[in-house]
Amino acid sequence: MKMFHQIWAALLYLYGILLNSVYQCPEHSQLTTQRVDGKEFPEPHLGQWYFIAGAARTKEELATFDSVDNIVFNIAVGSPPTQLQLHATIRTKNGSCVPREWIYHLTEGSTDLRTEGRPDMKTQLFSSSCPGGIMLKETGQGYQRFLLYNRSPHPPEKCVEEFQSLTSCLDFKAFLLTPRKQGVCNQSSN
Repeated sequence: MKMFHQIWAALLYLYGILLNSVYQCPEHSQLTTQRVDGKEFPEPHLGQWYFIAGAARTKEELATFDSVDNIVFNIAVGSPPTQLQLHATIRTKNGSCVPREWIYHLTEGSTDLRTEGRPDMKTQLFSSSCPGGIMLKETGQGYQRFLLYNRSPHPPEKCVEEFQSLTSCLDFKAFLLTPRKQGVCNQSSN
C-alpha cells in the first residue's frame, strides 16, 4: 500500500509539471515588444486604429473607459519624427463625440513612449497574435493597464479571447470590452 501511495504521488507530481508547462503564463518579458528605435516610429503602426478592449488589475484602472462606446485613433509622424501625433475621436455611450489630441515622444535606446505633459506615464507597444492588432501597456501614477487595438472595429472574437486570456494570466483580471454599437465620430464632430 505504501508503494501505491508513492507511485500515485509521483504520478500527480509529474502531471502537475506537465500541466504547468502546457498552461504556463508567459512572463512579461516574453511578450514581444515592438521595436521603437528612438529615431522614428515604425510605419506599420501609423494610421487608423480602433480601441477594442482593456485589462487591468482593478476596475478603477479602467474607469476612464466606462462611458465609452468606441474610440478611433489616428497616429501620424510629427515634426520632428521622434514625435507621434495622436488624434482620437471618442463616441460616448450617450452619443456625444469628444475629440482628443496628444503627443507621444519616442525615447532613444528604449521601447517606451512618453506622453507630452504626463511625465509619470509610460507606454509600451507589444505585438498581438491577432491580425491587424497591437497591444499597449500604459503605466502611470496609480494605474497599469493593457489595451487592445485593431485596424478593424470588429476583429475576430478569438482575438479578444486571446487578449483576455493573456492579460488574466498576467493577473490583469479586470476586463473591459468597448461596445462599438454606435457609429464612429468624424474627426470634425464635437
